[in-house]
Amino acid sequence: MEYTGTQIMFYIFSAIILVFSVLTVTSRRILRSATYLLFVLIATAGLYFMLNFQFLAAVQLTLYAGGIVVLIIFSILLTSHISQKFEPIGKLKMIASALATTAGAILTITVLLQYQFEATSEAAIEVNMETIGLSLLSYEKEGFVLPFEVISILLLAAMIGAIVIAKKSKEDTSINQDNIQ
Repeated sequence: MEYTGTQIMFYIFSAIILVFSVLTVTSRRILRSATYLLFVLIATAGLYFMLNFQFLAAVQLTLYAGGIVVLIIFSILLTSHISQKFEPIGKLKMIASALATTAGAILTITVLLQYQFEATSEAAIEVNMETIGLSLLSYEKEGFVLPFEVISILLLAAMIGAIVIAKKSKEDTSINQDNIQ
């Protein structure tokens, strides 16, 4: 069986996504988890480039790999838990999570295998930057301004809440250390 370059790249990106996804959720160090997540997001952008979804790949790289991972790393450094090591999980939790993962995989594979994929007879809509821009900035039926703004406010509130929680725990720690001395 002979593989083409595209197939080889697909397998490489898939392997990177699978390996680093597992490392992201199993690492006991939070900064390493954030770094592993960066590799997953970059490999996902690579898959988007292979599918000729250049805009989606660019958004993946700039917004998620560039912005969100930097925000996560900034939050880790802000809370000064960079050297914290999480405790190993118990066997009961490990078995429960393995069962839940297996059940989810079986359900997903079953649904995908039973679905009847049909070729659409309609011509594909040509998507260009003007169409995407008008959709993102439109208030009309097909516009996405309101959801975009709501998500922006939600992310801002979450970031402010995380900073307040981090500041409180830092103040509590200094107060407790003063009481000990």
